Amino acid sequence: MQFCTAMNTSIKKWVYLILLSLIWGSSYILIKKGLVGLTPLQLGSVRILMTTSILLFFGWKQLKTIPKSAWKWIAFTGYFGTFFPSYLFAFAETVIDSSVAAVLNGMTPLFTLLIGVLFFESSFKWGKIFGVLIGFGGTLILVSNEFTINTGPKSWYAFLVVVAACCYAINVNVIKYKLADVSALAIALGNFLAIVFPALLILSFTDFPWAEVSQGAEVSISLGYIFILAFLGTAVAKVMFNELVAISSPVFSISITYLLPIVAIGWGVLDGEVFTLLQWVGCAFILLGVYLVTEKKRLKKAKTS
Repeated sequence: MQFCTAMNTSIKKWVYLILLSLIWGSSYILIKKGLVGLTPLQLGSVRILMTTSILLFFGWKQLKTIPKSAWKWIAFTGYFGTFFPSYLFAFAETVIDSSVAAVLNGMTPLFTLLIGVLFFESSFKWGKIFGVLIGFGGTLILVSNEFTINTGPKSWYAFLVVVAACCYAINVNVIKYKLADVSALAIALGNFLAIVFPALLILSFTDFPWAEVSQGAEVSISLGYIFILAFLGTAVAKVMFNELVAISSPVFSISITYLLPIVAIGWGVLDGEVFTLLQWVGCAFILLGVYLVTEKKRLKKAKTS
């Protein structure tokens, strides 16, 4: 019976990993399309508002299951796991390609490991340090290409994705170590209830073009893309990801970012984006660094099992 349960959990986490990779790998192109008719602040706010409504509809009964002591961590992960990244990615993709944003997000597992070591007493070996350095080197290569393409202050927009990756890393560690006893849906809904009012306040200062929504203009088309993003890429995926964190390790959970670039680059190429040889080299370094870090962890687990 225990073996069957273990097998089911093992299969389940890999299914979640693949599905989340497909969903979140498509999020970058949806953000790009949403920015056609919306500003970054409008896109981030609308995405949060739509997702909150969806989660409330399906999971409002879960609110009573959240312990009072857990709300501070739920609010914390709401800001670091959703609020800040939603706006950071929206601003970043006004300058950099969606495929580049996906690859830069590949730094998340490295940050997850570092934060786990610094704040959650995870082990840290020299081999892992080597992997971290290779991953950072790949990011510098990728970002240097952005400097070549976009000279001036806008070149630094690529670093917004790196900051978002760091936010995700903080989020996954806190969920694993501080919210292990709270259900995935309850965490997701609590996250969005904690950030919905600041998002609404930001939207109120953006001069949202309400009149154009009913006229079939670019705004309404962009809202359609953001609804897909909110429903699948945020609401559904957020619940799945929280459950994945609960049944696996933080580093395994965030290894979704291995597969995101493949999906995002595929969408980007179909949409006419150009991915240069130098950018492929940067990708290779990032993924190699992430592989070295997580492979060490898996080997250690295998030896102790």
